[in-house]
Amino acid sequence: MKRRDFVRYTALGSTAFLVPGFLKGFERLSSPYLGPIESAFGASGNKKILVVVQLSGGNDGLNTVVPYRNDIYNKLRPVIGKKENEVLKLNDELGLNPGMAAMKGLYDDGKLTIINSVGYPNPDRSHFRSMDIWQSAGESNQFVNTGWVGRYLDSNCPGAQNPYSAIEADGSLSLAMRGETRTGIALESPDAYFAMANDKYVKAITKKGSENLLNGSVDMQKQDNLHYLYKTLAESGSSADYIYKTSRVYKSTFEYPKGEFGKNLKTIATLIVSGLDTTVYYISLGGFDTHDQQNQRQDKLLKDFSEGIGVFTDDLKANNRFNDVVIMTFSEFGRRVSQNASNGTDHGTANNMFIINGNLKKPGVYNEAPDLVNLDNGDLIYKIDFKDVYGEMLGNWLGADSEKILFRKGQSLGLV
Repeated sequence: MKRRDFVRYTALGSTAFLVPGFLKGFERLSSPYLGPIESAFGASGNKKILVVVQLSGGNDGLNTVVPYRNDIYNKLRPVIGKKENEVLKLNDELGLNPGMAAMKGLYDDGKLTIINSVGYPNPDRSHFRSMDIWQSAGESNQFVNTGWVGRYLDSNCPGAQNPYSAIEADGSLSLAMRGETRTGIALESPDAYFAMANDKYVKAITKKGSENLLNGSVDMQKQDNLHYLYKTLAESGSSADYIYKTSRVYKSTFEYPKGEFGKNLKTIATLIVSGLDTTVYYISLGGFDTHDQQNQRQDKLLKDFSEGIGVFTDDLKANNRFNDVVIMTFSEFGRRVSQNASNGTDHGTANNMFIINGNLKKPGVYNEAPDLVNLDNGDLIYKIDFKDVYGEMLGNWLGADSEKILFRKGQSLGLV
């Protein structure tokens, strides 16, 4: 292949699969991929699945799980603080944001665990750096170029052996989903992914690549980029075919909230109930950087989040899949305890996380409410390292070697 053709098809592949540099597929190191995926259309059974929900922008945890009777909270948030008669009470100390009725229903049913004061040592208040820390699961003084889900894929453990073992419902792939040798797949819908995989230019280069790999005209050592391109496009095309065909098995009739978040949740529910052999799904809801007019903005976002998760769990329940799926939420940091002059909040540190499942070991409020007396320069001090929560999901739920994936031996929390 001429160099200009390689560049052209690389760009086309990149555009088609919605990830810069066409590195959105995965890599099988054992042998070139030349045919359909062996297990593509076999029954996968009710395997354990993790759905990661990222609340991007730094969600204000104190107005999500509200310490409504705390005098310090009420004093430092005279305008934006939620009042006792507004919140959805969980206990004598804490209540949910008034827009989170669906989450309150899950809590009342014993299907929700709330973990307070989650963070990491020496927190960074930059969106980009803190998000990198959460997605890579590195320490604040480390720069790690792989993500924790990506390293789970690299491990090749049971549940992480298929090219489509991790899917992000988005047009691009997060750091969390990128491993050293394998990555997740980013797709906005099975139909769109299938159409892009069947682009005539992509099909042409895939066909030519298969021929070249078969007849040995591509030297794996000397033509590394070409070999990788051929193999990636071939595997991505086969994955697109499998995902598209499998997604036809189930079409949800549930009415999800309008907008990207609701649409993407519906896509994930469709794939889960259809029996797609995928272990990790990743989805984001943005807009939580509420420096001004926080109540109007955050309340709507939390309502959209809560209603979306409510319909999603109802969909799973109706199809007997709720016990097989754990939903875990996170945000890159919380907000400062005091409101600012613009009736918003600025970047803070520790935050809460939600764990949702049909058979939780410790439903309810997992630990004590955030400590508003002992602050670090006006910010909450973390009590639980987020990597311990990840470790629970990887080790206890997915059966992976969490210590190897997270570079540390964590503390058991007994969540799932």
